[in-house]
Amino acid sequence: MLLSAVKYIINLGPTVMLPITLTIIGIIFGQGFKKAFKSGITIGIGFVGINLVIGLLTGPGGLGEAAQKMVTNFGLHLNIIDVGWPAAAAIAWASPIAAIMIPIAMLVNLGMLFTKLTNVLDVDIWNYWHFTAAGATVYVLTDGNWILAILAAVLYEVVVFKIADRTASMVENFFGLEGVSLPTGSTAACGLIGIPIVKLVSKIPGIKNLKADPESIQKKFGIFGEPMMLGLVLGLIIGALAGYDIGGIFKMGITMGAVMMLMLRMVKILMEGLIPLSESVKNFLQKRNLGENRKITIGLDAAVSVGHPAVMATALVLVPITIFLAVVLPGNQVLPFGDLATICFYVAFIVGAAKGNIIHSVISGTIVMAFVLLMATNIAPFHTMMANQAHFTMPKGTSNISSLDLGGNFLNWIIVKIFQFI
Repeated sequence: MLLSAVKYIINLGPTVMLPITLTIIGIIFGQGFKKAFKSGITIGIGFVGINLVIGLLTGPGGLGEAAQKMVTNFGLHLNIIDVGWPAAAAIAWASPIAAIMIPIAMLVNLGMLFTKLTNVLDVDIWNYWHFTAAGATVYVLTDGNWILAILAAVLYEVVVFKIADRTASMVENFFGLEGVSLPTGSTAACGLIGIPIVKLVSKIPGIKNLKADPESIQKKFGIFGEPMMLGLVLGLIIGALAGYDIGGIFKMGITMGAVMMLMLRMVKILMEGLIPLSESVKNFLQKRNLGENRKITIGLDAAVSVGHPAVMATALVLVPITIFLAVVLPGNQVLPFGDLATICFYVAFIVGAAKGNIIHSVISGTIVMAFVLLMATNIAPFHTMMANQAHFTMPKGTSNISSLDLGGNFLNWIIVKIFQFI
């Protein structure tokens, strides 16, 4: 019954869960019902808009379909299929530990917040699936050891919150999201290895002086350097690589230009509801001597960051690069497929650390995606076992699956390696 209730809540999706959750949180932290309800609904509407724009990336006629066309056109044949994060999330929520992970994750977050071990109040409950997935992987690894599985999930959560704390200033200063942090598992995991790589790349002679952030591009190329134009050009290139006809290529260009332009507008709507809630949480904690000199942040889905022009530009360039890496990278057996359209989530912190420099971001992102493919290959046996336990229907013609989001997740990979020796 508990598992059924959890699945029902999860299936409502973030656009329903967020307004309800945030209204309750607003009331608890003294915002009052009217203000809390308005904040919750405004944030929910903002996420509806963001999800509509992301649908342009992942839905029919979007980046995901174009990327899959590239895979088909290039005739790639590898024996492990990337089933994508939606399948990975569904497999995670079908794990025996899923029913108790939401309340445990909430308690861990509140405990860390009130003991000042984190400044993140994570309201992105839907993305708790990343924590659950880490636990589910260890559950399979340890032949059903509940204690070790829950310990793994909590360990993953704690590390994600610490990364969110460390990157909160970047989220505010670079992305312009005041009072926000991004405790999204895949974004944090890629940032953990990507941020140090960016710092190294930015010191390489001959590369360190190359500057290609959206502002510099716009100054140099005028109207053709604007974000929507940058999206248009990159979309045209993606459409051509996918083998579309002239009409299809132009449609892809317009779609990517729209993503660049509309995402920023949707984030502004979301922030209108978030700022009053953030202030209420901060005042509540300060009155109880828990918030003095603390920058309390509201943890949101990294979707709020992917609309930045430099993030989208980097992700679009990395799609064909990742497909090429899958072919030439020694040891890789994963065919990138389902998660190609969500590379923008993986590179958000990389781009932020590079301060929007697209050249540095692409170089660093290429290195990170190479690691992602190799880790996804290595984790594939456990990923496949989890899928079999969840009675997941395998893609036709394959018996081995993985995903870039779960299988290629550095935090999940390192936790698996730790628990393999316990």
